[in-house]
Amino acid sequence: MIALSLAEIATVVGGQTYDIPDPSVRVTGPVVRDSREVAPGSLFVAFAGERVDGHDFASAVVEAGAVAVLASRPVGVPAIVVDDVTKALGALARHVVERAGATLVALTGSAGKTSTKDLIAQVLNSKAPTVWPEGNLNNEIGLPLTALRVQEDTEFLVLEMGARYIGDIRYLTGLTPPRIGLVLNVGTAHIGEFGGREQIAQAKGEMVEALPADGAAVLNADDPLVRAMSSRTKAKVILFGESGEADVRAENVRLTDAGQPAFRLHTPSGASDVTMRLYGEHHVSNALAAAAVGHELGMSADEIATALSEAGSLSRWRMEVTERPDGVTIVNDAYNANPESMRAALRALAAMGKASQARGGRTWAVLGRMAELGDEALAEHDAVGRLAVRLNVSKLVAVGGREASWLQLGAYNEGSWGEESVHVSDAQSAVDLLRSQLRPGDVVLVKASRSVGLESVAQALLETGAEGEVAAR
Repeated sequence: MIALSLAEIATVVGGQTYDIPDPSVRVTGPVVRDSREVAPGSLFVAFAGERVDGHDFASAVVEAGAVAVLASRPVGVPAIVVDDVTKALGALARHVVERAGATLVALTGSAGKTSTKDLIAQVLNSKAPTVWPEGNLNNEIGLPLTALRVQEDTEFLVLEMGARYIGDIRYLTGLTPPRIGLVLNVGTAHIGEFGGREQIAQAKGEMVEALPADGAAVLNADDPLVRAMSSRTKAKVILFGESGEADVRAENVRLTDAGQPAFRLHTPSGASDVTMRLYGEHHVSNALAAAAVGHELGMSADEIATALSEAGSLSRWRMEVTERPDGVTIVNDAYNANPESMRAALRALAAMGKASQARGGRTWAVLGRMAELGDEALAEHDAVGRLAVRLNVSKLVAVGGREASWLQLGAYNEGSWGEESVHVSDAQSAVDLLRSQLRPGDVVLVKASRSVGLESVAQALLETGAEGEVAAR
């Protein structure tokens, strides 16, 4: 964080100082909420959770080097006490962002936010110092913590913004006002909370409503609900997509034998070829979104294409592709799932499996429930199960309870012989089944909503029969 004195911070957040002998002492280290991340010069933010109360760690974090604690009550060590720690954290973030002067890029969408954020970050970081979130820190706590990592030399700040309700993105853009706002898509993630895609579009469009007149709205030309958001902003509109009307578009899209996308990138400043290190054709749209941001910030088509071709996955459990020493490939995409991302992952699996199937290998989709779909849950799980069969996935392993049974039933009804799918009760049952049947050349996709915890299946399979180092690619 940009160094600030405790007196300055107290003024910014409207707090009272307690047990601070010298208010001129500055916070020179990171602002953290996890006591394990405290470093000399830190400010520790104490949240009172249902299971853990950060105030209980106040003495320990100061002993570990924290300058003070941002708290809701005195804690017996140097502290700035406020009525609402979350709001205080947001106020501090806004102050630091305004003082830093970095160009702020914010993005939202129903699917692909974190992968696209990682691509934008790598494109911009190839041009100038850039700060971005680790993982998907995209709410009223994670977003300010990311923003507070900016330094004096930070040129670009990339932030991901999530929403469960109308008004969430309006609140987040109020904390960290973007100059460039990006909307990827409007899908069915959290449709149970919103009630419909139109309501989701209303919420996501709060991003472009927050932009200044001299800003830029980067919108998906291939999604009608996103494209319609152009009427909701005063900012310049940049369209990306495969549509011929897009300002930044892809031509000659194809997949390599390994399932990695390649295409000809076109921007208003020129064209260049891209071959990505990521897996799945869905990353083309993500890459075009990143390219549009890069173009708006003055990068040439060649510079953008080089950065996209070199970019990797920065976040865990998102299409992590690892080949075991015995030739079995594990695709760990278990961080989260919604109908759009599930379909994209299945198509990526099908593309990756073509080469292995030619050598006798098979494709396996180990899938679990997609949460927060409300009344659409049965239809969406059934549709994903059917898609797995239509894509010729060798076998669907549906893991868990009711929703998983809907996945399996969809595949069973779509299949010819009833052997294309199986339903197992839990992760360990899935591991036992796969351990007994996997053979060299097989490709295994593991995906479900975060609450299912299917990353344990991927980890167990990577440990199974491993001799020596596992070679990641």
